[in-house]
Amino acid sequence: MSVLLVGARQVVTCRGPARARRGREMAELEVLEDAVVWIADDGWVHAVGSYQSLARPASGAGAQVVEVDGVLLPGFVDAHTHAVFGAPRLEDHERRARGVTYQEIAAAGGGILSSVREVRRKSAEELRDLTARRLHHLLRHGTTTVEIKSGYGLTVEDELKQLDVIRSLRGRPPRLVATFLGAHEVPEEHRPDPEEYIRLLLDEMLPAVTRHGLARFCDAFCEPGVFSVDQTRRVLEAARTYGLRLKLHADELDGSGGAELAVALGAISADHLAAISERGIAALAGSETVAVLLPGTMLFLGQRRQAPARRLIDAGGAVALATDFNPGSSPGMSLPLMAMLGVSQMGMLPAEAITAITVNGAAAVGAAASTGQIAPGFRADLVQLAVQDWREVPYWYGVNLVREAWVGGAACHLGKGTLDFAV
Repeated sequence: MSVLLVGARQVVTCRGPARARRGREMAELEVLEDAVVWIADDGWVHAVGSYQSLARPASGAGAQVVEVDGVLLPGFVDAHTHAVFGAPRLEDHERRARGVTYQEIAAAGGGILSSVREVRRKSAEELRDLTARRLHHLLRHGTTTVEIKSGYGLTVEDELKQLDVIRSLRGRPPRLVATFLGAHEVPEEHRPDPEEYIRLLLDEMLPAVTRHGLARFCDAFCEPGVFSVDQTRRVLEAARTYGLRLKLHADELDGSGGAELAVALGAISADHLAAISERGIAALAGSETVAVLLPGTMLFLGQRRQAPARRLIDAGGAVALATDFNPGSSPGMSLPLMAMLGVSQMGMLPAEAITAITVNGAAAVGAAASTGQIAPGFRADLVQLAVQDWREVPYWYGVNLVREAWVGGAACHLGKGTLDFAV
């Protein structure tokens, strides 16, 4: 049955080209006052407009009238998460509070490697249960599309286990996009010979992932002390031959030219970028690669710097904001919080922050033609927020303003969810 959503104070459509918004375009939101949204029975948006223009034809088509209030926005798109993990990294958190750096923790076998040990220890069923709970919490915060990476297995078997967990959770909200991140870290057993691990990635992992159709994207962590620019290039060029689209963890803690590499390889996104160079900014601004910035990570790690969102936008780049939800450096699940950080700490305008968690988030996961807008021809992925003005979304923090979400036109009936999502 089709549905007519009526009563919203504002409908923020983000209507426009089905691609990433760049530079000044990011501030160009379409905000309709007292508009209605007609959702067709196939779960796609049929029309958006005034009640006077749509009420009669919708009634004639048998649409069910659903009363809403507050503000309707496109469902949020989280373009960077590591949601399949075994346990929170509480020891790492305490060690950082005592002054140990992220890099020092990683070098001592903590960090990503501690999450690797947890994933290897847990069964697929245990990981699936934990991940399902986390996805419900992401949905409760208005996220209707979630990208999830592997990268906590680092063996053929355990990388496939993570990706299979993601596949098993499809078919229920939120929508999922899978990314293979075998090049997340060199596992302990390969530390004496990292090249041996690169060969495992190229000769066994990539063929297995693509043979089973488990991922749409391939990512790699290009960072000094993890994977060099040359190693990253080799992995991603091989992934491209297998038909995977490319993403890149780039210039997070130390500038190494990751952004430039992402552009050279035609990656759909370059993520993190807190240490990006002016050359990297220029490269992204002149490309179609989306800069996915992760303010929650730098906040949680106690870093004083954030990625230069303002400079990227002013240069003509496309910026998305994502949570980087993971157990070690960003255990946050709220894209509205990331939008608030974008405005308060990164110099973004409120409208740019909304674009960054909707349209540009969708572009960063290859979904800009189907989600990220409330417009005819797009899936009816929407979120209703208990506010009177859309600018409140990147304003309030410490409170969840989401009242309801629709994915493919179906109301999600969010409820309170299960609170023991992390253990």
